[in-house]
Amino acid sequence: MTREADPHKLAHDLLGRAFDELDPAEQRVLKRVAAGTFTGRDADELAQAQETWKDRLADRVAAVGGSWGFILGFGLVMATWAVLNSGVLQAMGFRPFDAYPFIFLNLMLSMLAAVQAPVILMSQNRQAMKDRITARHDYEVNLRTQLEILRLAHRVERLAQDVRAIRRDCETVRTAQEK
Repeated sequence: MTREADPHKLAHDLLGRAFDELDPAEQRVLKRVAAGTFTGRDADELAQAQETWKDRLADRVAAVGGSWGFILGFGLVMATWAVLNSGVLQAMGFRPFDAYPFIFLNLMLSMLAAVQAPVILMSQNRQAMKDRITARHDYEVNLRTQLEILRLAHRVERLAQDVRAIRRDCETVRTAQEK
């Protein structure tokens, strides 16, 4: 089974367009089909190869900050803060470190939100980039599959034509022998 090694011929035969008219992703796929190579690395591998330690940190912060564990834990911290500073410490003979209306707690919450929001946005941007890589990878796989199906369909059609020609030749020989 031989492969057509010319992506320009494949573009014309399978897509009916000139190779230069195709977008870069289609050209890349046609070159791989012509060479008989696989698609390449998985989309997740491509995304991981491009990430830095800052990207991984942003993903971890977003994973922790967007979890029920964080919400419940932070709710427990705020409830404890409020209970301690609204009378429990005074009852024990201590002065509250952040008396009602909990100005220091508000400051801490504002600072946490100011830091956490951009980190979560960075993580979402990275996820969008991963999604774009995955979509491009899926497109290339789908295009390659379609091209291979077209190639097989052309090959089956050529084989069917050969079988019809052989059948006609056999009928011609049989007719000639009967005479």
